[in-house]
Parts: sequence; structure tokens; C-alpha cells
Amino acid sequence: MSLAASAQPRRDWEYVEAWGMSSGGAARVIRPRSTEELQAALAAARAAGVRVAPRGTGCSYGDASTQRDGWVLDLTQMKQVLSFDPAQGVLEAEAGLSVRGAWQHILPHGWWPYVVSGTMFPTLAGAAAMNIHGKNNYRVGTFGDHIQEFDLVLPSGEVRTASRESNSELFHAAIGGLGMLGIFSRVVMETKRVHSGLMEVRGVSTHDLREMMEVFEAEKEGADYLVGWIDCFPGGDRSGRGLVHVGRNLDPGEDSDPAATLDVRAQSLPANILGVFPKSEVWRALRLFNHDAGMRLVNSVKYLAGRLEGMKDPYLQSHAAFHFLLDFVPNWKWAYGRRDRRGLIQYQVFLPKETAHDALIELLERCREREHVSYLGVLKRHRPDPFWLTHALDGWSLALDFKVDDLRRASLWEHCHNLTELVLAAGGKFYFAKDSVLRPQDVGRFLPAEKLEAFRALKEELDPEGMLQTDLSARLFQA
Repeated sequence: MSLAASAQPRRDWEYVEAWGMSSGGAARVIRPRSTEELQAALAAARAAGVRVAPRGTGCSYGDASTQRDGWVLDLTQMKQVLSFDPAQGVLEAEAGLSVRGAWQHILPHGWWPYVVSGTMFPTLAGAAAMNIHGKNNYRVGTFGDHIQEFDLVLPSGEVRTASRESNSELFHAAIGGLGMLGIFSRVVMETKRVHSGLMEVRGVSTHDLREMMEVFEAEKEGADYLVGWIDCFPGGDRSGRGLVHVGRNLDPGEDSDPAATLDVRAQSLPANILGVFPKSEVWRALRLFNHDAGMRLVNSVKYLAGRLEGMKDPYLQSHAAFHFLLDFVPNWKWAYGRRDRRGLIQYQVFLPKETAHDALIELLERCREREHVSYLGVLKRHRPDPFWLTHALDGWSLALDFKVDDLRRASLWEHCHNLTELVLAAGGKFYFAKDSVLRPQDVGRFLPAEKLEAFRALKEELDPEGMLQTDLSARLFQA
């Protein structure tokens, strides 16, 4: 069988969906198993004159990896670990390897990825293309800060290797570049030493947003990870109340049996609640509460539980349990509805430390006034990075989950546009991996003009036909 033939779709057209289920479309899906098959697929797309969207496991909430009426290159079959240095913690892998595959390979040797998302299933290519951040962004930066080099397959089929020293412009443009310049096929990344498969975790209950931010600032020098859950329903002097989780990696000698806790089996998330009820069915129960009244109750109960947790001593938790909360209840998103164009979007804003508190309080108040209250709010602290299309800054982010349904979809989009004006006026930025609602005119208001111009020039050089395009890049950069 020829390379071109072997790279043809295993199935015909499929419905390719955003992770949040609120958007998607039919596309021809090709699943290359090697760089050669990837090159053959790109050649076939050029010959057919079609647009191509790179896609990993599709963990972006919005349309960052969908392509209506085009082709989608699913990279999840390119998932081999090529090498790992257990002395230095340097991992070399095909770009379709998942975060799960990465940490399971390196943890028994006493290493962990510097940056992971709230789910373990994104690919390394997706993490690089979106330049993901974690609960430790304030301390170690973004995913791209820990990539040493990568191979990028250009639309022409040429493979270019880039690092900070070689092809530096391509390195800083492709990381966080949405997959518009080329397709990652190989990633070399540094990882961090851990001395146990367990972490020390402590909960701190906070009365309002100001207090939560003060906890972050007081803890950030000593904590390895900080993340805040916010109850978005209360207003007034309780606005932004919630719970901060402070995570710390154990020092050498604190774990009496590190070989056991570093074993992958010790990181397994339990399949049942109380050992009986399958967590795979929990989404059905959550669906009963998936409305404003129900989620107000759920958030109130969670806040009270957080008050109790804040009174207790620190506890030990596995790395997987602490980091991958989104995987704790399988398919929880189905509680938002599983019909076409329903589901949820996540609206994540980034604000400078000087304006963040007041802008976030105003944002939460507007959500309550417009009756578009987020069912889940997550606060993080951030630092800048050097990448061209970066969302990172010295400040804060707040991620808000909004339910999408047919009746209120237009109203929700209008509401988010109004919030965007508030954020931009406060000097804020946005994160493309989570976006579903930004407009082309918004992008130029938070990204530096010189970086946008340089990125477009590089795009014209590397992809003059504009073959690499997702629904997100078409919405924001080709509109």
C-alpha cells in the first residue's frame, strides 16, 4: 500500500465536535501514523485544494480543532515515546502522545511534566499549539517554557526543527500559534523531579475575592500549585467567595515508600463513589441540577464543604487526583446536554494584577444582572511568557463555564461580547484554547500589533495557500 493510500481516512466523513459540544461540523478525518503519512496527507490535501485542521484529542472547549466542510488531521496515532533520559528528565516523543502517556512513562523514574492541564488527555502537540497553562503558571510559566525543541511539518511537507537557538522566530510563533504555521510531529521537553507520587494539599476557605487573592499572594512563594474555586452566585460582600487549594510536592525523605507511590497504579482515579456507585453514571445525576436553582444549591453545598475542609489539617493526594479534576467524573460535561449545539462554553479572561480585582468583581456582577451566572469559576495566578500570540501576563485569570442552549445562545454570546469590552478596557487578554466567542476586531486589541504583523508574515511565508485553518483561526484571523 502506498503512503498516500495508507494515510486515507479509515472512515468517511465524521461529525467533529468541540469539547464543550456547543459547536462542530462534518469533516473528513485522516489519522496518520507517522511523519511520512502526515506528509502524504498534506500532499493529498494540496492536490484536492482543501483546508486542513490539525487535531489531537479535541480537548479545546471551543472551535480550535474543528473544520467544517474540510479535512481534519487527527494526530492521536502518532503517540510513541522516542526517548527519555531518567538522569536529566528530558522526554522526546511524537506529538500525538497524550499528557497521560507522558506522565505514565516518566513518573516511575521520579519525574512529572512541568505543566499539565485539568485533564490528562490533551496531546503534546495540542498543548504546544495552544501553549497551555496549569495551576503553577505563576511559578513555572506555560507549557512552551519547557519545550527544548520541536519538529514542525509545514504544509509543503518540509520538516523544520526549531528551538530557542535555531529557528527562534518559528519557535516562539508556533508555540501558541494555533497550528496555523505547521503541524507538530515531535516534541522534546524538560520535566521536573518529584520525590513521591503524593502531594501535600491544604484547603483555605475565603469569604470573598479580595481575601482569595490575598491568600494566593501570601502562599505563592512556598506553594508549588495554587488554584481557587469560586461560587459565582452570591453578590455584595460575598462576591467571589470560594476555596483555595494549596499544593506542595513532598521533599526527599517525606515519603517513606516512594517506589510504591511513584508506581502508575498508585495514581489511578477511583472508578466508583464509596466503592459502589459507578462514576461513569454520575453525569446523569448532575443533569438533574443543571439549571440556575440546582447549581446555586450545589455551589452553596460545595462552599460549606470548603469551610469544613479549611478547618482541617493538610492531607496527601496523588498527583493525578490533584491535577486532573476534570477526569474525576467521566463525561461530566454530558450533564449540560448531548444534543447538537448544546453543551457549554468556557470564557476565560486574563487581567493585569493592577486591575484584576475590580474588573473581576464587575464581571461577576454583570453575570448576575444578565442572569448568565457561571456554574463553575476557577481563579489562577499568572506570569508573562515570550511567545508571540500569548495570553500570559503578570496577573490573574478567571475561567467561567456557561451553559449553552438553543433559547439563550444568542443572549449568551451578546453577554460575552459585553464582558469582552470590560476586559479589554482593563488591559486584559484571552486564551484561544478556551475561546468560542471572540471577534476578529477583539484580537488586535490585546495582542501587540508588531507580533500580529510578524505572525501573519510568517504564515504567508510558510503557508501561502492558507491550507492550515481551523474554525477558530477562520473566525478570528481570516474573517
